Amino acid sequence: MSYSPYPQWQPWQQGHGVPQPWAGQGVPSMLASHADRERAVDVLRAGYGEGRLEKPEFDRRVARAYAARTVGELALLVADLPQGPAAHAGHPMPAVPAVFLPAPRARVNGKAVASAVCGGLCLVTLGLTGIPAVILGHAARAEISRTGEAGDGLALTGLALGWLANGVWAVVMMLSFALALAFG
Repeated sequence: MSYSPYPQWQPWQQGHGVPQPWAGQGVPSMLASHADRERAVDVLRAGYGEGRLEKPEFDRRVARAYAARTVGELALLVADLPQGPAAHAGHPMPAVPAVFLPAPRARVNGKAVASAVCGGLCLVTLGLTGIPAVILGHAARAEISRTGEAGDGLALTGLALGWLANGVWAVVMMLSFALALAFG
């Protein structure tokens, strides 16, 4: 009898036989992280709390989740629960549940970025990019309120720096005009 470092059965299995392979094991799958396992256990806890799983089934699945090596194994554990994966036609691996996917981020408005850049360049260009910063900032805020894009902070930064540069230019122009009248 050969020695194997891996036990032939796990406490979460019904019998004492060899562990059954996962359906998606032949296809390369991404290795699961600790965070992936915790998210799967959270889905299982929610299913147990809603009465979708009995206590023994919940305990078996939690043990399997902590022993899982791939995201595909975790997906199979939560496939029959509401947060589980939706089947994708023609996809050889089980779908990854939305719980494991990163949250979608809103697109950042390009005019807001341009406004912030122009506002930042006001220091380098001695305020010459102040007017474009203000125009782009106002246009970006209007688009952001209409479309729900991200970048309002960038637009506000561009507006503030642009108005500051324009104010400094206005003060410089008035002082030079007053000095020209006084001495000229």
